[in-house]
Amino acid sequence: MIPLALDPSRVVIALAGTGPLAVRRLTQLREGGADPMVYSPEPDGELAALAGGRLARTLPDAAALDGIGLLYVMGLGPETERTLAELARSRRVLVNVEDVIPLCDFHSPSVVRRGDLVMTVSTGGRSPTLASLLRQRLEALFPEEWADRLRTIAAFRDSRRAEGASMSEVARETRDLIARERWLP
Repeated sequence: MIPLALDPSRVVIALAGTGPLAVRRLTQLREGGADPMVYSPEPDGELAALAGGRLARTLPDAAALDGIGLLYVMGLGPETERTLAELARSRRVLVNVEDVIPLCDFHSPSVVRRGDLVMTVSTGGRSPTLASLLRQRLEALFPEEWADRLRTIAAFRDSRRAEGASMSEVARETRDLIARERWLP
């Protein structure tokens, strides 16, 4: 696996599925800045409400997939999921079928968000439970005030760079700031 952070404004993301896993994934995608199209022939009330005007009460066909770069699939049953994954791949769309590793081109890590500070944990789909437990530990180690701390660090960095400080000076001074404030154990 190659870890990377994806800018949702640069790739079209869609979700095909139903049920609580689809609701959870849609919520996570929105938290990350995506506004995906949601394909669900029979959405439950919660998914329909959350998807709003981005809901299509069908599965994506080849034409729809041509405009998508990344597709999440869940809750549709093994045969439908396999067929949809194969169709998406034939259209050069990256696919993640929830909890079906052989049908995944990528895995989504567990995420801790503190403003612009984003920390992730991945087990390559091998143990979502372990990833979740590690995410919970990170949440405890990095409470919400880290969003403000990062803003402070970023403002300091921007100020020092505007003054002409070199990247190595800024890095050293940033380490000193973090140590002085005792932000890390």
